[in-house]
Amino acid sequence: MKVTVDIDCTPEEARRFLGLPDLTPVHDAYVEAMGKAMSAAIGPDAIAGAVKNWGPMSDAVLAPWKSLFEQIGFEQMGLDKSGGADK
Repeated sequence: MKVTVDIDCTPEEARRFLGLPDLTPVHDAYVEAMGKAMSAAIGPDAIAGAVKNWGPMSDAVLAPWKSLFEQIGFEQMGLDKSGGADK
């Protein structure tokens, strides 16, 4: 004999029904801390350094990648190429 039961509920309702703790504040704090750490630690120089260590590539091979990452980084931070704020 085979019995199938379908329960239609949200993840929040299932968590409460099973008596599991609400970890939403912990998750929110973790995501906020990781976001701050990532924005502070990752920049064009860090990415270029990581790519340079990945393999035996010369600077000539890395130059296009470096300029791409710099452009992305400056755009994300709202800066122009010289490091000043965009107008």
